Order: sequence, then structure tokens, then C-alpha cells
Amino acid sequence: MKIVVILPTYNEKENIALMIGALQEQFRKLPHDMSILVVDDNSPDGTADVVRLEAKKASNIFLITGRKQGLGAAYIRGMKHAVNELKADAVMEMDADFSHKPEDVPRLIEALDAGADFVIGSRYVPGGRIPGDWSFLRRMNSKWGNVFARYVAGMYSVRDCTAGFRAIRASTIEKIDPDTLRVKGYAFQISLLHEALLNHAKVKEVPVEFVDRKRGETKLGMSDIVEFMLNAWWIRFERSKTFLKFAAVGATGVVVNLVSFTMLMNAGLNKYIASPIAIEFSIITNFLLNNFWTFSERDMNDKIHIRGLKFNIISFVALGVSYTTFLILSMLNPNGIPQVHQAAGIIPATLINYFLNSYWTFKE
Repeated sequence: MKIVVILPTYNEKENIALMIGALQEQFRKLPHDMSILVVDDNSPDGTADVVRLEAKKASNIFLITGRKQGLGAAYIRGMKHAVNELKADAVMEMDADFSHKPEDVPRLIEALDAGADFVIGSRYVPGGRIPGDWSFLRRMNSKWGNVFARYVAGMYSVRDCTAGFRAIRASTIEKIDPDTLRVKGYAFQISLLHEALLNHAKVKEVPVEFVDRKRGETKLGMSDIVEFMLNAWWIRFERSKTFLKFAAVGATGVVVNLVSFTMLMNAGLNKYIASPIAIEFSIITNFLLNNFWTFSERDMNDKIHIRGLKFNIISFVALGVSYTTFLILSMLNPNGIPQVHQAAGIIPATLINYFLNSYWTFKE
């Protein structure tokens, strides 16, 4: 397997030659074709010149340069070059300042060899560590920033969503297409992970110790933090968008249901007969809207008449739930307003409708 370690750099002249040497030492322990790709953002301190000198000593060292646009932009350039030009089977993300230990590289690659698609050098699984001398504020910033990413972006299964030490199969990157990600800074880390999870990548977390840099300065700025937080909320919105559409359709169904119910009762129909008929009217409306709007972006194998049949089967279940709720409330409060009882039955029916239809009728 050909693996390319991508090192994004900006003013890392003091670290880059030492990091390249440390990685080369680790490569000798591995049975893979290992390379280093430095992605330098036109560092004014001469980082790229140091890399060029190192590249003359070894054929597995590569350099690309470009305008400074942020960590995410650098990784996107690096991944495209590694996969398309260097023909990598996998890439590694890694800091050039020794925050990530070179001796942990073989452990992440072992997880790839064991079948993982996306390996995270994790600080927050058992065995992982952050510096013990961090201040309370920095410790909370790291820990709660990660918790924020996990729970706001909805990536509950991953303990360290913000880690920058990772090994990723090229096949996973090709499914994602990093160019489609909307972020340029540190928020790239959670965006890439989120897309990998959506594409059913097998994620493995390997415990590592994060170490403070000894040379140079951190590049994390306030703009990166703001982008990170906004991106986490955007991911949450994207994850909820289908349900929001389904809820909007459900609201339309409520109107159809109650208007039909009232019209049928005004026409002299018994309320116990008008109720299921009104529900069926709303079922037909909901199916058409969900099929051609809510789930229209899904790649589904079933023909529309099969989806319609499935939708109606689930709707009969939902109808039973809704009608049972209506009957119970009518018996408990026979003098109550029938429309209120009818509306109350819609709530549990809607939840059942969404989950069963999302994972069966409109399944990709």
C-alpha cells in the first residue's frame, strides 16, 4: 500500500527537517511504500527551501506550495495531489510541529491494515492524553470544543472529532470529494469526518498523546474558532434538513386532515367514519409531497408504485395509531372538541411515519 503523510506548513522552518528525519526513521519499520508531502503556504521564513534540500536526499519527499488560505485548503490541495498525482492508496494528516508523535504513525497504519477506512489518533479514548500542564482554560477549550463538535454536529460515535492526526483511505476521500467541503480553516477536520461517516466509512480511534510544540507559534486564530462553531451548526442543520422537510409536509397533512374531517362532518358523516377518511386524504397528500420533495435527492431502487405501496402499508400502521389515540381521547372526554382529539392523534402517527418511511419506503 502506498501511503502519503501530508504535512501542511506555514513558518515551520525550525521543525520541518527534524520532522522529516523522524518520519523517515519510522518508515523503516513499515512494510508499505511511505512518502512525505509538504504543503507549504508560501512561508516567508524559508520552510519550502528546507524541504527542497531534504528532497535532494530522498526520493520519497515531495513539496507543493500555494497561497495561504487556511489548514483545510492546504489539506485539500495535499489530498488531491497525493491521490491523483502520487497515486496514494491512503493519506495521513499530521502536524509538522511534533504535536503528533512520529512514533505513533505505525500504530495508525496498523489500524488501516486491520480494515479501518478512517483512523483517528484520539486524545479522548482510554489511553489518549493531552498535556498535563495545560491551564484549566485551555483544557476546557479543548475538551468542550470537542464535545461541541460531537453533539452539535451529531457525530456521537466519535470521541475525538477535532483531532488532526488521522489516516484515511484514498477510496474514502474519492467518495467525499474534498473540493465540495465549504470550509478553509480548522473546521475542515469535522467536515471531512462528517462526510466520511455519511459515506459509511469504518472509523477507528487509536489512543495517542498530544504534545505541545516546542518551536514556533500556533496558527489557530479567532476566525478559525468562529468558522468551526458555525460549521458545526451547519452540519446539524444539514443532518436535520430531511426531517424538517418531512415535518413541513406533515404540517400540510395536518391541514388536509382537519379540513377534510370538518367538511365530512358538516356533510353529515358520523365522526367515527369521517376520521379515517380524513386521515387517508392526508396520507395521499403526504406521499406525493415526500416522494417528489422531501426524499427527492435520494437514489432509490424501488419504482414509485412500490414506494406508494410501502407508504400506504406504513400509513395503515400510523392510521391505527392515530385512530386509536382519537378513540381513547373521545372515550375519556366524550364532550371534548373532536378536532382536538383528531389533532392529538396526528403527533405519534407523524413520528412513526417518518422513521419507518425514511428507513424503508424512501431508503437509498
